[in-house]
Formats: sequence, C-alpha cells, structure tokens
Amino acid sequence: MDDFGMTGPSPSSFVVVANRLPVDRVTDADGKVGWRRSPGGLVTALAPVMRANGGAWIGWTGSTDDAPARFPSDDMDLIAVPLSAREVSLYYEGFSNTTLWPLYHDVIVPPEFHRDWWDSYVRVNRRFAEAAASVAAEGAVVFVQDYQLQLVPQMLREVRPDLQIGFFLHIPFPPGELFAQLPWRRQILQGVLGADLVGFQRRGAARNFVDLCTHYTDATRADDHIMIHEGRKVLARAFPISIEFGEVETLAAAPGVQKRSLAIREEIGSPEHVLLGIDRLDYTKGIGHRLQAWGELLADGLVTPDEAVFVQLATPSRERVEAYQLLRDDIELQVGRMNGDYGRIGTPAVHYLHSSYSREELVALLRSADVMVVTPLRDGMNLVAKEYVAARTDLRGALILSEFAGAADELDGAFLVNPHDIDGLKQTMLDAMRIPPAEAEARMRSLRDHVRSHDVDRWAREFLDTLRSV
Repeated sequence: MDDFGMTGPSPSSFVVVANRLPVDRVTDADGKVGWRRSPGGLVTALAPVMRANGGAWIGWTGSTDDAPARFPSDDMDLIAVPLSAREVSLYYEGFSNTTLWPLYHDVIVPPEFHRDWWDSYVRVNRRFAEAAASVAAEGAVVFVQDYQLQLVPQMLREVRPDLQIGFFLHIPFPPGELFAQLPWRRQILQGVLGADLVGFQRRGAARNFVDLCTHYTDATRADDHIMIHEGRKVLARAFPISIEFGEVETLAAAPGVQKRSLAIREEIGSPEHVLLGIDRLDYTKGIGHRLQAWGELLADGLVTPDEAVFVQLATPSRERVEAYQLLRDDIELQVGRMNGDYGRIGTPAVHYLHSSYSREELVALLRSADVMVVTPLRDGMNLVAKEYVAARTDLRGALILSEFAGAADELDGAFLVNPHDIDGLKQTMLDAMRIPPAEAEARMRSLRDHVRSHDVDRWAREFLDTLRSV
C-alpha cells in the first residue's frame, strides 16, 4: 500500500468504517436533495462518542459511482467511498454476499469462490482503509464494522501503526471445518488480526477465530482470548450487540401506535392468537421451516384460521442475488399452497407481506402479536427478538427463539427451539399460544429487565472501553 497521511479539513479522533454511511439520500417536495439518518442502533449508540470526539463515518452511499464531498450530518463528518457498478457486483453481491455470507452462516446455501470477486474485495477494502488513514488523527480510535471489510484493519495498520483499531463482526463466525473451505482464509484472518480488539456476538465465534488464527497464521495463543501477532496483543472476545431499548419502548407506548396495534388485529379478523414473523427475506431466517410447522398444525386440526392467524412480514433483501430470487419464489409458493389448502374467503391461513414498513408500523405489529416466532437457522444476534421484548410494555406475549440465534445466549425467558425439529417447533407454537397469563408475564418481565439493562449503549461502551484498555 502506498504511504499516505492525514488530509482534509480536520482529522478525527474517532472514526467508524462501515460498508454503508448512516444516512439515505432523500428528495423533498421541492426537489431539493438531502440526507436523512438511517434507522439502526449502531449510529445511535456511537453518536455520543462521535459528538465528543469530532467523529467521522466512512462508508458507501448505496448508489453506484456516488461519492459526494465530505459533509456534516448529526454532529459527525461523513466521508463517502465510491463503488462502481462492477464493484457492487463483484465485491458486494459477489464476494461479500455470495461467498462470505453463506460460508459464515453454516453453508445453508453453497458459497461460490471466484478469483475476480476476491480481487475486487481486496481493492475495495484498500479504498476504505485509505479513506480511514487520511481522516484519522494521531492516535485515533478506528472502529471497523463487519464482514465486508475484514482486510481493512491490517491494511490500515501497515500505514498508521499509531491508531487504536477495533473490529466487530455482526454475523456468525464459522468453525474451522467450514472456514477452511475459503481459498483466501489466511489473508482474511491476517486482515482481521490487524485490529487490537476483535469483537463477536457469541463466545463460540471468538473461540473459532482464535483457533483458526493460531492454525493458519503465525499468531500465538497467550490465553483463551489473547493472541500475540507481529509483536502485538490481539484480544478476541464476545460483545453481544443490542437495541436502543428506550426508543422502541417509547414508540410502543405512543397512543397512535397502540391504536394501530388494535386496528391490525381487527383487520386480520380479531383471532384469539396472532403469531408473527418479521425478517429480511433471507435463507438464513428459517421462514420456510416455521411456515411448514404452521401448515402441519393446520393440517392436523390442532389450530384453525378462525382461532389463530400467522402474519409473516418478509422485507425485500438482495433482490439481484439469485439465491434470494429463488427463495422468494419458494416462500410465495409455500404460502399460496397453504392458503389454498386451509384458508377461506376473508380468512387466509397466512398473511404474507413482502414489503418494507415504517418504524411505527413495525412496532405496532410487534405489539399486536401474542407469539413472536424468531427461528433463524443461523444468526449472529437477531435484534427483532429484542425489539419484540422492548415493545411489550404490557408484559404480555411470548417469544419463540431459535437456539441458533446469538440472542438465545441472553434471553432466558424465551421458548428456545431447534428450527430443524419441525415436530418440536409445532409443539412449542402450541405451548406459547396456551401459556398461562401469569407465566407469560413473569417471562416477559425477565426478558425486559435483561434487554433494558443490556442495551446498545452498553454494548458500545464496553467495546470501546476494552479497546482503549488494550
């Protein structure tokens, strides 16, 4: 990498490097183009640190060949990294989401390995690293996010050894027998080892990383969490991410949201039980498994569409990637068959929605559900489970949660399931629908106490305090 130093109007002592900027381009009624902050807990958690340190956020705008000049937003500087249409295809849709994503999620679909995808991944990671090096002040903290940018820590350290570098992986990290398939396994591990602190959602992921580093690189193990690499200590441990509890709780208590929640139940026929799934349309989420269980309950006569309704919201995701196109076809065929077999005019077996909704509508949906069904086949955390808990200010409702989601390590009051066990999932759905009110309240109170005290602000503080101590 070429040597480069700090440029621009003012170096920042705290820099976030992520695939996307925390804003979306919007056009108002007068045709004026501006930027609106994207929803999400990460920017909310990091905003106080940004304000206190003149923070900068480096990322892609989401549009090809789009790189506006450095601009301020919500007390932080935003630095756009341009991506061409070809780079979006190779680096993002290709290597990030057709190689790494399935590999890291237990090979639910087979990952593809293409050298031109890897070459693009290297080039784009270098561009992000150069942007971070150019804006970071002497001794700054640089916080790199997620699987799209795993080479950035080492690239950045090569030219800015003065920096404190943290890296956090938001998705699972696979065991050795899966990761070993990656032709560029050593380069990925060495890229992440450029960080001083590497964070994961679950303890098992951190152990996998340490085991693989000591096997495929020259890193040596000092203890279960600390490695020595190129004369530096590298700490790897779990920091389970969370949500902005107060934001969801406040929305759920708003009169308009509560009114909308009641209206939703009326619109779907005021059934005794409403079961709900809210997911990105992704093959990791186990949507087909839960729909199969629901269909078998209907076929067995254990529930009827008059008694209980299943609502599945599947927000559009990566629609240009073939595996996602095939998944949508499969899910919609499954829903169509169930409604054809078990539904009646005005009473479908499944209410299926393939669309995006406002934050208020999502929280109203969460409040309307008697049973929240969260059954990923593999998930780093799954924040929808925590949002459901935050939305239940009435201490009602039951949470069904896959044991393969990171949230299962924390949410003891949930009904834990193996989504591959369809019979077990069916029985758990029945148990959750029939839970005595006193037990439901006790479970929900415990869940809420945990999520309230372990919110996204606590996650950010613990990670950054640990990074500074390393």
